[in-house]
Amino acid sequence: MFPGGLQGPDKHEHHELISQIGPLPLEGQAWPTWVKWMAWLVLGLVVFRLAQAAASPVGQSVGTAIKVSLVICVVGLAVLARYMHTSVTRITERGLEQSWLGRREIAWDEITFAKFIPLIASKKLICFPARGRPVTFQAGTRELEIAFARIALAYRRR
Repeated sequence: MFPGGLQGPDKHEHHELISQIGPLPLEGQAWPTWVKWMAWLVLGLVVFRLAQAAASPVGQSVGTAIKVSLVICVVGLAVLARYMHTSVTRITERGLEQSWLGRREIAWDEITFAKFIPLIASKKLICFPARGRPVTFQAGTRELEIAFARIALAYRRR
């Protein structure tokens, strides 16, 4: 029994969940392909428009501090787009993990509740541990989406 009255699935339910998910590890891209390419497209458009503005007479008169801050923002967007492009979500016997700026991971026995959120651009699974902050994982493949839905059902509030 977890604090606050939350209870994860028992061993039999967990074994059933793992068998429904399929052979582990289940691994796939964290973001759908179209979202990853859209991030690069938006970044390209931002760079293009900034270059146009910098070449204009108004852009010539912009202060150095503003130019530096814009370059820092563009570099930050490029880093995020790169991590979106290379991020992988993995479901293993130990739990869930996702490569990102920092490694996201949670063990099965730490999860007290899980919520599946099917957004348009990203299908997310938010895992709530007994202690600490929730951990969010993205699914970029149909197999991961189905697994996330099954995990959320197994770890629903009881």
